[in-house]
Amino acid sequence: MATYLELRAKGEKLLAEAEELRVKELDDVIQDIKEKIKAYGLSAQDLGLSGAATVRRKRSTGSTTKAAAKYRGPNGETWSGGRGRKPRWVTEALAAGKKLEQFAISSMK
Repeated sequence: MATYLELRAKGEKLLAEAEELRVKELDDVIQDIKEKIKAYGLSAQDLGLSGAATVRRKRSTGSTTKAAAKYRGPNGETWSGGRGRKPRWVTEALAAGKKLEQFAISSMK
C-alpha cells in the first residue's frame, strides 16, 4: 500500500504533466476557436466578452434601506429603535429619568 507522501508526490507529478499538456495544446485550441468564430461570424459580444457583460456588479453586503425613525432627540437627532447600542442622546435622556415614549415621533400611529 502506498503512503500518503508517495501518493502526494504522484499527484503533484500528474498535475505538472497535465499543465505541460495544457500549454502544448493551447495554440491548437486557440487556432480552432478562431476558425470557428470566423466560420460562424461571431463577435466578442456574441460570446459575452464585451459590453455590459464585462461590467462587474458590487455585491450587496447588507440591507440598503434604513429603518424609519421612531424617535427624535432634543437636537433633532433621530433613531429607529433597532438593534445595537442606543445613541448617546437616548442613554443620557434615560439616565436623566426621561422615558423613551417622550421622544416618539408623533407621525407613528
